[in-house]
Amino acid sequence: MALNLGVLVSGNGTNLQAILDAVGRGALDARVRCVISNKSEAFALERARKAGVPAVSIAHGAYATREAFDEAVLAALGEHGVEWVVLAGFMRVLTPPFLRAWAGRVVNVHPALLPSFPGVNAVRQALAHGVKVTGCTLHFVDEGVDSGPIIAQRAVPVLDGDDEASLGARVHEAEHELLVSVLGDIAAGRVAPGARRERGGPT
Repeated sequence: MALNLGVLVSGNGTNLQAILDAVGRGALDARVRCVISNKSEAFALERARKAGVPAVSIAHGAYATREAFDEAVLAALGEHGVEWVVLAGFMRVLTPPFLRAWAGRVVNVHPALLPSFPGVNAVRQALAHGVKVTGCTLHFVDEGVDSGPIIAQRAVPVLDGDDEASLGARVHEAEHELLVSVLGDIAAGRVAPGARRERGGPT
């Protein structure tokens, strides 16, 4: 059975595109049932439309509380038959009721080797700390910020002369590969809700 995905986004949507491309070429046994953004101008919504996927804009500013916004997102996911939720550059912290509703079936891709450099500007943080290796992490989402159980990671070397743009581009490439790989494992039943998978190695 194909994996029925709902993808939450706030920006450009390159990780979403990686999923759509993998599904399109038959490399991922999944269907993107809907793409939801809290920002109507997010280019990710256009990527969804071009792929024939329902693109839903739910402005968080239209809701008085985080809980009310999350309820609207929950309703949209339910309407589209979603089974797993992927956070792909979604810049909102989800509330405990939302996460309880999905029972370990929400995953997030983060541009660092967690637990190092959680939160925003992870690539900038890595450069500022002078690390020689960074990377990306695919993890289950819990009530903290980038603190949920790690499913898999991919290492990316920091090269002499790297700036935020050059390093970020290589980290994003690794994110795309890792995200598709882990979703494939979920679709094949090799990763259960809330469970860990052995971490990946360097790219």
